[in-house]
Amino acid sequence: MLVNAYAKRVFNLAYQFAGSYQEAEDMTQDIFLKLYGTLSKYDVRRDFTAWLLTVARNHLIDAYRRTKWEKTSRDEFDEHGLAAGESADPEAGLEAAASRKIIWDSLNLLSPDIRMAVILRDIQDKSYEEIAQMAGVPVGTIKSRVNRGRLQLAGILKENKESDHDL
Repeated sequence: MLVNAYAKRVFNLAYQFAGSYQEAEDMTQDIFLKLYGTLSKYDVRRDFTAWLLTVARNHLIDAYRRTKWEKTSRDEFDEHGLAAGESADPEAGLEAAASRKIIWDSLNLLSPDIRMAVILRDIQDKSYEEIAQMAGVPVGTIKSRVNRGRLQLAGILKENKESDHDL
């Protein structure tokens, strides 16, 4: 009933943040899942629509900050990787760039939370505690995300390598 009543408003808000229809749909679904989990915190003396839109907006802001931070980190990593590859011979530089592209394309297949944890731990060499503090989740959750991300990434890279050999 809530989804039917508020889906358009929440979707429009998500679309303003995301800029793409598919991302807005995904964000809308995430928002309603979050609302379901926080519904018990609603104070019946307050305006429900205002509360719902505040929860939605806060979720979207958090998601925006996460992806903005992730893109900034990726750009910094790419710049550092490019500077390191410039001193090598041109062929090695092309191979390194191709490898970086394969890795980033594979990372982009992971969910945002898992991707962020893997990038912070394995690329930026942050401690589990630092990552947990940045993400606002327990250390155990970060360890789980990093482990799951490594396994998923290994599977994706293995699948890509096998498909390259088939060609």
